[in-house]
Amino acid sequence: MALKSTIYKAQLQIADMDRSLYADHALTLALHPSETEERLMARLLAFALCVPADDRQGALEFAKGLSDADEPDLWQRDLTGRLVQWIEVGQPDERRLLRAAGRADRVSVFAYGTSTQIWWQGLATRVARAANLAVWQIPATESRALAALAVRSMQLQFTVQDGQVWVGGRDESVEVTPVALKPAGNY
Repeated sequence: MALKSTIYKAQLQIADMDRSLYADHALTLALHPSETEERLMARLLAFALCVPADDRQGALEFAKGLSDADEPDLWQRDLTGRLVQWIEVGQPDERRLLRAAGRADRVSVFAYGTSTQIWWQGLATRVARAANLAVWQIPATESRALAALAVRSMQLQFTVQDGQVWVGGRDESVEVTPVALKPAGNY
């Protein structure tokens, strides 16, 4: 018998001073049986950092990610179906990133975990030609602290200023400072 995904509900309040974006979002996320809460929270962080101010070029949505090798974790499509954003969480391989860079206007990777530097050292020169690719590292201690905020029904506040992110939930808050491994403009 196959294991089923666990459903999480998240109410996000985003105050991104760097992009002058202030918004509320009600999200439903599926935690794949092979996924950790750390990865789930990294997906929420990626959403908060990449969500557009409006839906004129389509909404940012959670895609099938782990359930489908042809889809990212998040994506944004405009009304014609053109891929505006392709967002990966974790440590995807070179082929996947270059294919995404050829398909989408903008590709972002949010890598987390202790092996991120090793992964990036082996990949950096091979993806350098992808001008529309941005790679961000979520420091391991910060991504683990984010995971501690995960509950099945969450109310989270994301405050972004000067590249730092404060995530508040329940009675705790976590400071996250994504490190640009390969910038391609703003996140």
